[in-house]
Amino acid sequence: MTEPQPPAVRIVRGAPDEVELAALVAGLVAAAPGVEDEVTAGAHRWANPAHLLRGPDAWRPGPDAWRWSLRA
Repeated sequence: MTEPQPPAVRIVRGAPDEVELAALVAGLVAAAPGVEDEVTAGAHRWANPAHLLRGPDAWRPGPDAWRWSLRA
C-alpha cells in the first residue's frame, strides 16, 4: 500500500466556516498552473522545428549550409 499524503492545506489557527474554506480552495485552484488536456499535451514537442536538425553540429554556417542541413 502507499503511504497517505499529508494534507495540502492545514489550518493552524482559527475556525473557518465552510464558506471561508471554499473561498480558500477556490483561490488555490485558480492560482495553480493549468493542466494540459490529452490532445494538446505534447503539441509543443512535435511542433518545434529543432527536431528537424540532426545532432548538435547539423548547422554549419557557410555558402552551402542549406545543402548540408539535412545530411548531418
